[in-house]
Amino acid sequence: MEPILLYTDGASKGNPGPGGFGVILRCGIHYKEISEGFAVTTNNRMELLAVITGLEAVKRTNAEIEVYSDSRYVVDAVSKGWVFAWEKKGFEKKANPDLWKRFLAVYRRHRVTFHWVKGHAGHPENVRCDELAVEAAGRAMGNPLQAKKDRWAEDNGNLGIFAERNSVNDGIDK
Repeated sequence: MEPILLYTDGASKGNPGPGGFGVILRCGIHYKEISEGFAVTTNNRMELLAVITGLEAVKRTNAEIEVYSDSRYVVDAVSKGWVFAWEKKGFEKKANPDLWKRFLAVYRRHRVTFHWVKGHAGHPENVRCDELAVEAAGRAMGNPLQAKKDRWAEDNGNLGIFAERNSVNDGIDK
């Protein structure tokens, strides 16, 4: 079975502020896009949540997945082993422990390799993920009636508004 290619990007208009993420999953002829937005979040949360959402979208276990991200925060944390040291110390004084715990749970269900790509450098999938992330952030800013609290925003006394999910499924999760 060929590997699943997972492309991700996160965006935030303000830090914290409205943000979103974009995900592309590709495996052979299968293709899926996912995006989501929040009214109050950070760029690093969106970068990490993009990876988590992409990994969670893969239904079979022990899949070979290659993640392409322009986030040094995410790629270095995993590739350099920082997140595993943070876990051993209970994520003490580390940002986003809720998402890192969720990441580790889904990461351990697969065989994942991370690749850093330079953002805004013309990489087609990274460009598309950026478009999805920015569009999702815009929807979060423009539609406060679709309310869903982001745990981070809730923990920080803010109301995170969940924007409409934009997903195209062409069978990758079957």
